Formats: sequence, structure tokens, C-alpha cells
Amino acid sequence: MHRHAQEAADVPFVFAERFNSGDPSAVAEMYEADAVFVAPSGQVARSRAEIARENAGFLALGLPITVRPRQVHTAGDVALLVVDWEIDGTGPGGRPVRRTGTATDVARRGADGRWRYVIDSPDGARGAGG
Repeated sequence: MHRHAQEAADVPFVFAERFNSGDPSAVAEMYEADAVFVAPSGQVARSRAEIARENAGFLALGLPITVRPRQVHTAGDVALLVVDWEIDGTGPGGRPVRRTGTATDVARRGADGRWRYVIDSPDGARGAGG
């Protein structure tokens, strides 16, 4: 059983725990039904299947993610999260992998009290637009 984000500040850490479990369904639970994911290319994934596909690319690296929240701003049931993240290590085939970014994300507290992503933009301002 995976833990849930009960506070806005928990969202990045709970996401990292779920990501590091390697379980795609655990990662998918971090998103609202109508969430969007802004890919590094600037393409916007708008369905659960598209978001899962985008995250699958990161999960396929087989490496853990480390997160360092920079800012968490909450207004009622909505939060803006600015989070530095890193995936670093030896990937598939023995190749070195180092991916870093600063995510700019929006999360919302649901009726169940759990916080989930509404907008996940792992490359934040570096993204090509959306």
C-alpha cells in the first residue's frame, strides 16, 4: 500500500516514493482524472493513458528520482509546487543517465483530502510551451 499526500508539501515526496517503487499504477494515482502533463517536448498529455505513457519513459530508466521542493504555495485547495528533481545513475545497457529539471506543478486537494497533480510540468519554464 502506498501512502497518500495529505498536505500540499507532501506531493513531491509521495510522488518520488511511488515513482521509486517502479509501479506505474501507483504513479498514475498521483494525478486527477482531468490532469495534464506537459512533456519536455512541450506536448501536452491530456488523458490518463497519455500521462502514463509520458511517465513510462521516465520509469523505464529504472533509476530512482530525488526531489527537492523549492517552493510550495497554497491557496485553499490548490497549490503551486516548484520542485528540483534528478534521476542519476547507470541506466539500461550500462549507460550513464543524468536527467534533471525544475518542475512547475499545480496540485489540488480532492474531496477525500488527498492532494494530486492537476498540471505536471517536469521541465517547468524550460518546456517548449503548452
